[in-house]
Amino acid sequence: MKRRHFIKTTSAGALATGLLPVAFSCSNPKHLIKNGKVRIAQVGLGMMGVNDLKDTASHPAVEVVALCDVDSTYLNKAGADYPNARKFIDYNEMLDTMGDQIDAVIVSTPDHIHAPVSLKAMNMDKHVYCQKPLTHFVSESREMARVAKDRKLVTQMGIQVHSFYDYVLATELIRGGIVGKVSKVIAWSPKVWGYDGPAPTGSDPIPADLDWELWQGDAPKRPYKDGFYHPSNWRKVLDYGCGTLGDMGVHIFDTPYNALELQVPLTVKNDCRPPNGFGHPEKNHVTYTFPGTKYTTDQMTWVWYDGEGAPEPQPELELPNGEELPDQGAMFIGENGQRLLLPHFMELPRLIVNGEYQPLEIEKYDPKGKLGEPVRDYAGESPKHYHQFVDACMGKAEASAPFSYASKLTEVILLGVIAAQFPGEELHWDGQNAKFREEKANQFISGTAS
Repeated sequence: MKRRHFIKTTSAGALATGLLPVAFSCSNPKHLIKNGKVRIAQVGLGMMGVNDLKDTASHPAVEVVALCDVDSTYLNKAGADYPNARKFIDYNEMLDTMGDQIDAVIVSTPDHIHAPVSLKAMNMDKHVYCQKPLTHFVSESREMARVAKDRKLVTQMGIQVHSFYDYVLATELIRGGIVGKVSKVIAWSPKVWGYDGPAPTGSDPIPADLDWELWQGDAPKRPYKDGFYHPSNWRKVLDYGCGTLGDMGVHIFDTPYNALELQVPLTVKNDCRPPNGFGHPEKNHVTYTFPGTKYTTDQMTWVWYDGEGAPEPQPELELPNGEELPDQGAMFIGENGQRLLLPHFMELPRLIVNGEYQPLEIEKYDPKGKLGEPVRDYAGESPKHYHQFVDACMGKAEASAPFSYASKLTEVILLGVIAAQFPGEELHWDGQNAKFREEKANQFISGTAS
């Protein structure tokens, strides 16, 4: 996880004297598109990128003007659907060539490229929608939030469920006190975006349609090895992805983090296998402690499990009637023992009191019916988050997951990723000064580890 000079085309000086405070906001955005089309450039056209492009382009005000991917197969396939868009292999060339013809950039690349693309675009006053996790390193997240604020840009992180009915409802229920003050959250995913084996040796021929140098960006250079990186296994590798925690953790953390109005944790510990210098652990058990908010007890505990068999069985996760837990989800535990289960995804939250399910009485928490009727249609709900971003670019809405919010959520996730370098050791985080009490861990904030 060596340092990548991700800000060489942006404002490197902001990080030279230490990271900035975590709280950012963007009010009165500039560069709004009041008339005509919102001209979109899409960077990254793999599976998620194609979905991002389709849902963004489904907004009637969007015009897709540029497409970029280092894999010409993906690029040409997407280009066939948007024949009027110019095609590029290198995002730098795209932005340098078409800067005055682009209003907003959608970033759907592997994690290690999120910050380089987004920062260059924002420093050219382009609004940015960036997939989750927002960045690969904590330093990048804070820089992204700072630039978005300074430039007064519309930004949104790609956590589509943030705009889904079930998750908005859960937020209203928790803030309405349905389980009282929350003392603990347990969240889990059985996905395995880690790799416990040895680093690959040797090299394989680089596919003719792939620019491997551009794919790596400023990450440490590695020989191409089939099946380990592009197109689908990069999440498992330290230099390119953030493991299961960085993938599913962002989605599943989002609603509790938002509902409880958390900031950054006081401590973090990851019980996992020793670091192997190449891949993320296949199983993580991460424990955070957070300072209290008006929706929590004075100090709140957050526990995350991922990997095969997650989560570990425990009384706090037992369901009525001996039911099995949903495959992925989160459990809010109130100080009075009441619990709210939020499955991931497309299921309503469930209230558990004294070991029995209780009706939600939604109208009590949503008396004006602003949430509307429950929606069970992923295809119908999916475009909401993208359309909200486009509407915000036109001054007709506000983005609900701007970088001011997304940077903090991502920081929490990345602290758990860093803790995997020190298994079983509790690390103490100074959010104001953005550093660990344990000096040895600070090299991972900006990827300076060798």
